[in-house]
Amino acid sequence: MRLRDKKVLLTGASGGIGKPIAASLARQGANLVLAGRDVSALEQIKTSLADTGVQVDVVMLDLGSAQLTEQARALLLRHPDIDVLINGAGVNQFSACDALGADQLSQLIDINLKGTLLLTTALLPALKQRPEAAIVNVGSTFGSIGYPGFAAYCASKFGVRGYSEALRRELADTKVSVFYVAPRATRTAMNEQAVTEMNQALGVAMDEPEWVADQLVQAIEKNRLKLFLGWPEKLFVIINGVFSNLVDKALIKQLPTVQQYLKRKAV
Repeated sequence: MRLRDKKVLLTGASGGIGKPIAASLARQGANLVLAGRDVSALEQIKTSLADTGVQVDVVMLDLGSAQLTEQARALLLRHPDIDVLINGAGVNQFSACDALGADQLSQLIDINLKGTLLLTTALLPALKQRPEAAIVNVGSTFGSIGYPGFAAYCASKFGVRGYSEALRRELADTKVSVFYVAPRATRTAMNEQAVTEMNQALGVAMDEPEWVADQLVQAIEKNRLKLFLGWPEKLFVIINGVFSNLVDKALIKQLPTVQQYLKRKAV
């Protein structure tokens, strides 16, 4: 899909990956609708893109809100001609599986999974009317590999991956393409200090958000419907799908280090 002159709705636009995604889209000539909870931060991004020549609008959209469907309807009244929806909003939580409170679990599932489903459902009728349209769901390596310390986050991202797969097949006879892009660990504020230090201790590579953003945009342009980023993570995804017991053994060896950082965080 050529993005020039397409109107793209980007959720989580003020986040660690969202801002560089917006910049990368603008370089391709896409017109942007930047959505998120922090309108002032979105306005700053809009200002930073003023010299790109593309149209940029800012809308308040809270994926964790009980009023999300109403917010989406209002957005469609303002922008009925959206061509591409990028579900980029997300939150993370590094925690022992029995240490998360109900409110934390609800926020994680509501934003990462439920919000993605509700917003996509609200926009689908309009997307189906466009000459060419796309839905891009930002997943994670942890949407394919369950990792200790991230059980709830993995649950939400496994859900996003399954939803993307089913949606792609259901919309196969329409003009709406469904993309799934799964980054590995990325250097953003979404990862707390304990996670960054743990990754360093384990030798886990972390990608720069600008590189991840460019890979996502290139995937849309080149019609790569499924993209897993990072090596050897993308290999582990394949192995985990076929020989999960091998990945069990590899990750269980890392468990003492993970537990060390979980305990450090709890202090």
